[in-house]
Amino acid sequence: MALSARPIGYCTNVHPGRSVADVLAGLDQYTLPVREALGRPVAAGLWLARPVVDELLASPDRLLEFAAQLAARRLPCYTLNAFPYGDFHAARVKEQVYRPDWGAPERADYTRKCAAVLAVLLPPGEDGSISTLPLGFKGFDHTADFRSACARNLVGVARHLRELRERTGRTIRVAIEPEPFCLLETTAETIEFFETLWAAADSDEKLVREHVGVCYDVCHQAVEFEDAGEAVRTLARAGVRVNKVQVSCAIELKNPGTNVAGREVLRTYAEPRYLHQVFAGGPGGVVAAAADLTDALCTDPPPAFRDAAAWRVHFHVPVDADQLGPLCTTKPAVRECLAAVAELPEAPHVEVETYTWEVLPGGAIDLVAGLVRELTAVEDWSRAD
Repeated sequence: MALSARPIGYCTNVHPGRSVADVLAGLDQYTLPVREALGRPVAAGLWLARPVVDELLASPDRLLEFAAQLAARRLPCYTLNAFPYGDFHAARVKEQVYRPDWGAPERADYTRKCAAVLAVLLPPGEDGSISTLPLGFKGFDHTADFRSACARNLVGVARHLRELRERTGRTIRVAIEPEPFCLLETTAETIEFFETLWAAADSDEKLVREHVGVCYDVCHQAVEFEDAGEAVRTLARAGVRVNKVQVSCAIELKNPGTNVAGREVLRTYAEPRYLHQVFAGGPGGVVAAAADLTDALCTDPPPAFRDAAAWRVHFHVPVDADQLGPLCTTKPAVRECLAAVAELPEAPHVEVETYTWEVLPGGAIDLVAGLVRELTAVEDWSRAD
């Protein structure tokens, strides 16, 4: 099986999107120039925050008008990013991006509304996907029955997606996105939960297998020191469908104990908006982890961090970058992932997701040029693999 023939796009969570007008402005300012520079079709991997979805669903005409606006711009939409629920460009996002979690009815309601929007936006004959958070954040307090509540809500959403397909003819799938320091962060944890989910579905197990799967974010699993190709193949062997792939790249600091210059540069990536989980490890696996990148960690790391072979940091950096000064990246994992994805029986939606351009150290950047470089690289790798 080859990678999907659909045009590859990027996730628009890189743009502020507090209203429908904001979303369209971002497409006009960035996505259309990216397509013009590439000289080929580009998909719009939309992030639609809860207020935007509510605005679109305020009347049937509003949603149809938005679909017409995308069509006029020749921007097909196959997938939505429904992980960030609120303002993803607030001054401080950090762990708040994991609220509401899958134990809350608001998360299921938002996902159903996203599906209603995507059912109208999908090109004829195409299936859709909606990526979402991995249940919740490990740093929060959860009730004893939290995972059961998450499973119930996900089963309910799967049943809703069946009804949506019967009503509209559109098949839309949820894609749970494992992430460091979340309840589902490793491939093993993810498979364990899916086995629980299938059991909770009871007679609807087949339905849930069809409509609920994984969004594989390459950066996230690289930070966990997982082998990307083997992780994708393990999910497939376990019967967990990969519905979406987010092509992304993490920071790697080699020899942190002696690489003082590297730690000093890494310190400039500690910023106040997003959470940047740090894992220390090497060929033997993870030996230490921190929930966020801080000045203190870079300046005076604890022994387990200092003695590790490498650090990997959940900071999405340009996927085409091999080096960031003295820092390395996990770019090889992208190639490994794409090669494994090409072996899957069903081709997932693929998009680039570098949402951190605005907070990269160094000041102003040319976002269009950066996105063009990323999409060109992924297109080249897809053909090569």
